[in-house]
Amino acid sequence: MLLIAYRQVDTVAAAIAGALAQTYPALEILVSDDASDDGTWAEIEAALADYRGPHRIVRNRNPINLGIGAHLSQLVAMSQGELIFIAAGDDVSMPQRCERTVAAWLAHQRRPDLIASALIDIDARGHRHGTVRPSDLAAWRSAADWIARQPHVIGAGQAWTRRVFDRFGPLPAGTVAEDLIMVFRAVVSGGAITLDEALVQYRRGGLSQRRRALHASQVSAKLANNARHSLVELPCLLRDAALAGVSEQVAPGLQKQLARERHVASQLADGPLSPRLRRLLTDREVPALLRLRVFLYAACPVLLAPGFAVKRWALGRPVKPL
Repeated sequence: MLLIAYRQVDTVAAAIAGALAQTYPALEILVSDDASDDGTWAEIEAALADYRGPHRIVRNRNPINLGIGAHLSQLVAMSQGELIFIAAGDDVSMPQRCERTVAAWLAHQRRPDLIASALIDIDARGHRHGTVRPSDLAAWRSAADWIARQPHVIGAGQAWTRRVFDRFGPLPAGTVAEDLIMVFRAVVSGGAITLDEALVQYRRGGLSQRRRALHASQVSAKLANNARHSLVELPCLLRDAALAGVSEQVAPGLQKQLARERHVASQLADGPLSPRLRRLLTDREVPALLRLRVFLYAACPVLLAPGFAVKRWALGRPVKPL
């Protein structure tokens, strides 16, 4: 189990308690802090200080922040075992998570390369709010299925085989959608399945929380951030597709996505107006409405300010500052 933490001082102890409580006996738990600056490492040390249970514990503290993809790749290289469970420092694995997942994997003759599970929705205080169900991954049987309709995935409830990770190699630095990449890798390899049982308490308000944008500048920052990560993840998917021999099925769709993200990144980068206007008029492989929307955010955000002011007013937020 790879338990990664970053600036999760208030929740990492509960995450570690969930890992230590696993009923599966032959478990190695790697607890790693990605250069937090808020006391997360001290909480990790305190949570592990008196552990005398059956699991093998490995502690790690990164001197610099690696980000999700590179951090997980680092820990995979440090770990042993055939199945790799992913755990976040603000979520809590149920005690039976590993045991039930291993049993399902063995029942499928070790064929699936990724096993996901349902999750329990909890808030910041740990109160439960129902069940979160990712897509039934058994329905995705080929690369064509994956590119036609990408599944809803949540990495906090996933386990991967080491063989599929070794086949395709480390996740590149800058990856944040590691769960979607690993599902693709599994679909074009041994397949993936989803267990209906909720095996992880998935906390709202973590690093993956979607926050409402109330200013044009916030939308611009979100678009630029998404484009930055996509320009890492999409080439990774293209390389994985080539390695799996399925480029013909997925490359056209991925190339279209890549063209859109390159356009967004270029438009939102600092620079004069004239190149932005030229890209607006000439990047014909990008849908016209998307080109216009991004151009407005990049070059004319003042035109969008009244709409965001109305949005803030409707939500009872201050109308100023813009």
